[in-house]
Amino acid sequence: MNAPRKQLRDDTRLDGQVERVVFCNEENGYAVLRVNVRGHKDPVTVVGTASSVNPGEWLAAEGEWISDAHYGPQFKAESMRVSAPDTIDGIKKFLGSGIIRGIGKEYAERLVAAFGRDVFDVIEHSSAKLQTVEGIGPGRRANIRAAWEEQKGIREIMSFLFSHGVSTARAFRIYKTYGERAIELIQRDPYCLARDIRGIGFRIADEIAQTLGIAKDSELRARAGIEYVLQELTTNGHCAAPRGDLQSKTVEMLDIPPEQVAGALDHLIENKRLVHDEDRQGRNLIYLPKLYFAEWNFAKKLAELGVGKHPCPPIDFEKALEWVQKKGKIELSENQCKALQIALQAKVMVITGGPGVGKTTLVNSIIQVLKAKKMRIALCAPTGRAAKRLSETTGLEAKTIHRLLKFNPGTGGFIHDDRNPLDGDIFIIDESSMIDQILAQQFLQAVPGRAAVIFVGDADQLPSVGPGRVLRDIIASGAVPVVSLTEIFRQAAESRIVTGAHRINQGMLPEFPDEGDKSSDLYFVEAEEAARALSIIQKMVSESIPRRLGFNPIDDIQILTPMQKGELGAKNLNQVMQALLNPRGNQVERFGVVFREGDRVMQTENDYDKEVFNGDLGRIAAVDEMNGDVVVKIDDRKVSYQFRELDELVHAYAITIHKSQGSEYPCVIIPMHTQHFVLLQRSLLYTAVTRAKKFAVLIGTKKAMGLAVSRSESRERVTTLKERLQSQK
Repeated sequence: MNAPRKQLRDDTRLDGQVERVVFCNEENGYAVLRVNVRGHKDPVTVVGTASSVNPGEWLAAEGEWISDAHYGPQFKAESMRVSAPDTIDGIKKFLGSGIIRGIGKEYAERLVAAFGRDVFDVIEHSSAKLQTVEGIGPGRRANIRAAWEEQKGIREIMSFLFSHGVSTARAFRIYKTYGERAIELIQRDPYCLARDIRGIGFRIADEIAQTLGIAKDSELRARAGIEYVLQELTTNGHCAAPRGDLQSKTVEMLDIPPEQVAGALDHLIENKRLVHDEDRQGRNLIYLPKLYFAEWNFAKKLAELGVGKHPCPPIDFEKALEWVQKKGKIELSENQCKALQIALQAKVMVITGGPGVGKTTLVNSIIQVLKAKKMRIALCAPTGRAAKRLSETTGLEAKTIHRLLKFNPGTGGFIHDDRNPLDGDIFIIDESSMIDQILAQQFLQAVPGRAAVIFVGDADQLPSVGPGRVLRDIIASGAVPVVSLTEIFRQAAESRIVTGAHRINQGMLPEFPDEGDKSSDLYFVEAEEAARALSIIQKMVSESIPRRLGFNPIDDIQILTPMQKGELGAKNLNQVMQALLNPRGNQVERFGVVFREGDRVMQTENDYDKEVFNGDLGRIAAVDEMNGDVVVKIDDRKVSYQFRELDELVHAYAITIHKSQGSEYPCVIIPMHTQHFVLLQRSLLYTAVTRAKKFAVLIGTKKAMGLAVSRSESRERVTTLKERLQSQK
């Protein structure tokens, strides 16, 4: 494209039809567009920020022409406004872009052929006429009409947000959460966005508040700031915050006097929006109500469960032990025998231990004895992959805790609770180190009082992503019997993955094989430069590991990295791996990310409507441009996502170590580099290595690994579950 010289110097306005959206970062609205402009032979490149823009729409932009050193002449827009297309070609492009579900390119052609420029009016006011078009029946007509209304609502919200200096892809979430009342609610209290909408933090809500005329020193702002700071602390795993810390952090963020924050905090406590309590150490702690009551209710229910008769009838333990060992052709260790005996007597217990110490063998033995006594056993785990693994090792059905409790869309809670308890005699929860305080409380409230509960997990793994450290606090409280399995069984001891993990847990580096030794299952490859490490990872995933071990690069090999950012962070690794392993195929670009058929993806939040949960992994099975959705195969189910819901998904060729909890993979590759300095700690490296079933490779620097094993716990969590459990004794 060659722009006339005069325009490069003088023109400050541009009007034209959007031919193509080359790129759109829907986090901040930045877009790169190709626009057909009168007087230009080829489409013009326009860059700038827009609330929403689609092919076929009419664009009016103000700005200046620039000459980019890499991309050549382009129009840099200071402001962009879009309106519905009014040409036949523009209408076809708009309807065929996937913006309206149920209309792809083929139906766009048919609709425009039938109704011409009146097609928008027909959809909005006379949608019954759509059924005169071949292929459109009542179902598709209803879908088109609903999608049109939804799009209209989103547009109004986008325009409102944009008029207050914000461009955001979160309009769809706002619309889903608030519906037609969105603008009214935002005008009344813009800080509701930070509380209710994932992805819209306090700072964005604060900017909107200022444009709406809410003063910097207003009470509304002070209260919202306190709640936001406390909520942020819970995302770091804390269940509460010392009052002084909370106040000082809020003062720093809001830049208002300390006495105003103190007054706002008192108001929140008086109105029960926050809870104040003093712990045994004399700390004045502030809680979000849901976390305060989650700790108390969990402690109270655990104490209640521990009282009374075990549901299993009296049993001759020596005979049961002899029978189960003979049946399974095994010999249980002294500690395993002790755990089996406790499991048949105590109504609540904990079994903990690292890899290779026989947790699976022990759990199977407990199940066999209890089944022989006709006990109804319910198995569950925090994630889908952990539940699937539990099913495979026990031969019984295991569910995620969410699916066991059954989400109730009418109430937003679970069907099973203290009023409608679960059915079962014995409940076994695997990977219980992953359970956060809220989910732990919801689960325990649904367990019938006559039942027994066995928590199984590795207390040395990373704590839960959500707030709390439930398993560690239960163990530390001494409130229930705990059996720690420490003896590594002979077969497991032959695995460097197992022995290496235990060395890491003891603050030592794993022992790696000599160069050229191909008999090990754990290796270290030194790479001082991050770029060198990245190159090695690419070669290993695409060539050397599949060739040597027969692993599928996408299905069997998982890259686990400490963090999201950086050259060896999950974001960059995913881009590199997608280009390497899945470069072609049907695709859609949303939120600045290309999603392609065959991509490995991960769910990033709980979506109860779809019954998919944070950490679930899948593969994209289909990209359907006509219906505007992507179908993802997760385990044995196919789940549909509208294009606008794709921010719930991220690529998962590489994931953070935190997200890998509860999962096992045939092969893991773990970058360990000093660029991950902030997050390096022992439990992180330990968790990463123990995710590997058959093969693990660490790539990076010995310094980074040394840092990791030397840091036993970089961040303690503020929780009070331990003392609440002790107070129930």
